[in-house]
Amino acid sequence: MTRRDMLLAAMVATLWGFNFVVIDWGMEGIPPLFFVAVRFAVVALAVVVVPRPLASWKTVVGVGLFMSLGQFALLYTSIALGLQPGVAALLLQAQVVLTIVVAALALRERPSRLQTVGVLVGTIGLGVVALGRGGDAPALAVVLCLLAALSWAIGNVISRRAGIVAPAKRLGALSLTVWSSLVVPLPALALSALIEGPDAIAAGIEAFGWRPIVSTLYTAGLCTLVGYAIFNALLARNRSASVVPWVLLAPVVAMASAALLLGQVPNLWETIGGAVLVGGVFIANAPARTRARPAASVVEPVPQR
Repeated sequence: MTRRDMLLAAMVATLWGFNFVVIDWGMEGIPPLFFVAVRFAVVALAVVVVPRPLASWKTVVGVGLFMSLGQFALLYTSIALGLQPGVAALLLQAQVVLTIVVAALALRERPSRLQTVGVLVGTIGLGVVALGRGGDAPALAVVLCLLAALSWAIGNVISRRAGIVAPAKRLGALSLTVWSSLVVPLPALALSALIEGPDAIAAGIEAFGWRPIVSTLYTAGLCTLVGYAIFNALLARNRSASVVPWVLLAPVVAMASAALLLGQVPNLWETIGGAVLVGGVFIANAPARTRARPAASVVEPVPQR
């Protein structure tokens, strides 16, 4: 990668990492499921300028349900329940190891030795984070965040099966993300009405001031549209093995910004477990040095949006 591309990769990782703090900052007084509906309604507006991906509607709907609705409904709810944004960013990295497991079960893609080691190391890190979580984060919030990672992993496998994530094909992940966003707003709004209640939605609309507006524009505009456009361009010019590891900067940025701006400093065990988890993700993403059987290539997931 050129120095310019490395700076662009670091900028995208910074956008995606700071995303978690912006979500927490903007969601005050807004029901999380309703906030998800608003965010993806804004993202869906981009279908006017972004071409439809080369995929069946079944794939688009599947990605929308799991990678967008499932992941972010669970993530936003976990943050609303008290999970620190930095810890949430770390736990979401479990999607890499979970993607390998789901792909092995659903696609019969046998993981390589490095991927197997990465899954084991990442699982140990998850256990350390879960057992050593701070008192402010209820167990339910941790479980919901891990379920968000699982939903993301399932979405990865659906997009992998479609075989359209390569940037050369209709803007790759960006087009798939934008068009699958059409699936999200109405189900998210229905879930909000069912779980959070009409009164909570009405209160959320009344509380939707400048902070939620800025948060929505950041997450929908900068993280999704701008971030994906740059990330796809990087993948088009460089080997994926050179680009994807930069995504691991996102949880570091999330933890640092949460500590500086929100005063949310992870405890020792969360830090150790997070470091072990990221280490497992790094191992799972490491390129194979030998010519072995085809492995679970889905360890190159669609990143945070």
